[in-house]
Amino acid sequence: MAKKYDVAVLGGGPGGYVAAIRASQLGLKTVVIDKDNLGGICLNWGCIPTKALLKNVEVLEKLKHAADFGIRVDGYSVDFAKIIKRSRDIADRISKNVEYLMKKNKIDRLRGFGRLTANDRLIVATDAGKTEEEIEAGKIIIATGARPRELPQIPIDREYIITSTEAMSLKSQPKEMIIIGAGAIGIEFAYFYNALGTKVTVVEVMDNILPIEDTEISQALQKEMKKQGITFFTSTMVEKAEVRDGKVEVQVKSRQDEVQVLRADLALSAIGVTGNVEGFGLEELGVELYARHIKVDKSTYETSVKGIFAIGDVIGPPWLAHVASAEGIYCIEKIKGLNPPLIDYDSIPGCTYCQPQVASVGLTERKAKENGYELKIGKFPFMASGKAFAIGEREGFVKVIFDAKYGELLGAHIIGPEATELIAEFTLAKTMEATYESIIKTVHAHPTLSEAVAEASAGAYEGAIHI
Repeated sequence: MAKKYDVAVLGGGPGGYVAAIRASQLGLKTVVIDKDNLGGICLNWGCIPTKALLKNVEVLEKLKHAADFGIRVDGYSVDFAKIIKRSRDIADRISKNVEYLMKKNKIDRLRGFGRLTANDRLIVATDAGKTEEEIEAGKIIIATGARPRELPQIPIDREYIITSTEAMSLKSQPKEMIIIGAGAIGIEFAYFYNALGTKVTVVEVMDNILPIEDTEISQALQKEMKKQGITFFTSTMVEKAEVRDGKVEVQVKSRQDEVQVLRADLALSAIGVTGNVEGFGLEELGVELYARHIKVDKSTYETSVKGIFAIGDVIGPPWLAHVASAEGIYCIEKIKGLNPPLIDYDSIPGCTYCQPQVASVGLTERKAKENGYELKIGKFPFMASGKAFAIGEREGFVKVIFDAKYGELLGAHIIGPEATELIAEFTLAKTMEATYESIIKTVHAHPTLSEAVAEASAGAYEGAIHI
């Protein structure tokens, strides 16, 4: 006999488990189904463990420059295995915390692979498929996430040609690494391994690294990372990657048709993700797909089949944990009959946690011009920030884009210290439809890095004080 629930959530990542908690808060009897540890890719193999790794090398960089602060440190060394272990331990601990949240919120948790058999039923295979349990639910939410995308010319063997999953759990540090793809994942790993002493080469098919970011920001980051010792091939396509004599050979071709072969111990494929849509019974039920993702109505997140909803990476870009969580909360509140405001996808922050950090929200200068806006643009370098000077992190700048006609904040872009924290002020401002005057007239504490937010905004209207 099927066990009955108001809501069944298939997938326990940052979309699924957050949706489940919100459902329970609203009085809905809820079950979460996932064959792996709760937290999804983000918590177990993405956002959290990578930030742990990056913190290790930030500490290492501080040690390298300790003399600048009058502190002498002699004889330090790097324990690569311990760096990896710390990251894995943190991921395991936080996953256990999510399991605790399920118990605290009285949410049932099934460990197994769920497959839909109707718009209100699932079969969950547990114990490596030996046992099956039937679930009946008034509403089903698919939150199965995404996985690294594979291309035929870059055959992933997870030993020599690897994905981000293997990159954060290697048994030994490679001497040389080729990273294919210069999005956030590729750039973060480039920074991490280069800081540890690995010779890193990055190949990107687009003209700039972090190609979705503002061009000035991308170019500034590439300049800084070149100083760190990373080699870049932009406007360059990977024609093939193969393993020869215990090494990886990557054949690349430039926009000018120049072909060369790069050779390294490992190649990391970081060319994006694709939705996990296979094996869940979606096509059999008529759930409409597009480009290996699930199509939804973004006013409800309902799929083409009534009673079945989908959220997070499985429905396509932006592939961000905080977006999945927001979609999960919204979806549940709509199911409950509440009237939450639509998610504003134009006000979603994006962050890259290399050093210097990069963060942004809203339109790039290029996109704003394409959309026909007349612009007011302000920039403020951290070189002119007293706090940045004091902490010894003066690289980068804040760039703010306003609509010249109404003073509306269209976009904000930061490269520099704590950029991923500072972007929250701009995100709130954009969500609240703030104008330049709202930001300028907000008194910012001194000395803080956040003063650069106000200075850049004032600069758009020729009112910056410290530059």
